[in-house]
Amino acid sequence: MNADLLDPDAVSRGEALGIMARKIVEGYRVGEHRSPFHGFAIEFAQHREYAPGDDTRHLDWKVLGRSDRYYIRQYEQDTNFVTHLVVDGSASMNYGSGKLTKLQFAKIMAACLAHIILLQRDAVALALVDGEIRESIPRTDNLQRIQHIMDRLSAFKATGGTNLGTALQQVSRGAGRRGIVIIISDLIDDEEGFGRALERFTYSGHEVIVFHTLDPYELTFPFDGTWEFRNLEGADRLKISPDDFRRSYLENIGAFQTRVRRICDKYQAHYLLVDTGKDLAETLSGYLAFRQKVGK
Repeated sequence: MNADLLDPDAVSRGEALGIMARKIVEGYRVGEHRSPFHGFAIEFAQHREYAPGDDTRHLDWKVLGRSDRYYIRQYEQDTNFVTHLVVDGSASMNYGSGKLTKLQFAKIMAACLAHIILLQRDAVALALVDGEIRESIPRTDNLQRIQHIMDRLSAFKATGGTNLGTALQQVSRGAGRRGIVIIISDLIDDEEGFGRALERFTYSGHEVIVFHTLDPYELTFPFDGTWEFRNLEGADRLKISPDDFRRSYLENIGAFQTRVRRICDKYQAHYLLVDTGKDLAETLSGYLAFRQKVGK
């Protein structure tokens, strides 16, 4: 059910910490992005052209009457960034050794982040991708749209192959104004393409956060006996004794994480390894607390 996508503990703890923009976003300096829960300001700041999903209560009807165009009135207290949530739905995300697959964990994380951001009266856009964008929801700052976001997340199935770099390039072309880009993926793909996409986001002025989402069995390889391993994105099968394979596998997965982290560092993206076997509330609140410290 869609309600299951909202982890109450993760939302509660995330709401208390908030998500602050670290870079200059839409002309505001870091630290000037204030929570609406601290009180509402009344000083008018600027107009912004209406986009689907905006709260129609903020439409300026006088401007509409004069120009026949829709504009939103923004105030000093209004939030000032858009977060683009990108959820990887390639077939490898179907893997899960426990209660949740990587994709299910990613959906819950995306839903909780969207809810927290909308509670702040900031805006959220959602892209569901595999080799390309499969579905997108335009940015919205309306909390009532959270149900629609959860509906689309819930219905999304991981069936395609991976070309995350291409999909992220598509997201970057449509992202427009500077904001935050959050990528939730196992990153099992062409690392050069991933790097080129991060470079484009950074060049456009976006802040990038990468949640590298892996299953605990992928991180520890706790298999014994004889197993047949299947490629979720192809027909390849490999029958091996895990004891003979464990050392080289752990070396390779460690090297993979190091390479991805270096790519993120190169383009000033925040990298967080997400173990789907751990509590989401702990993972999310820990990262948001870290952001508060480094943002000061």
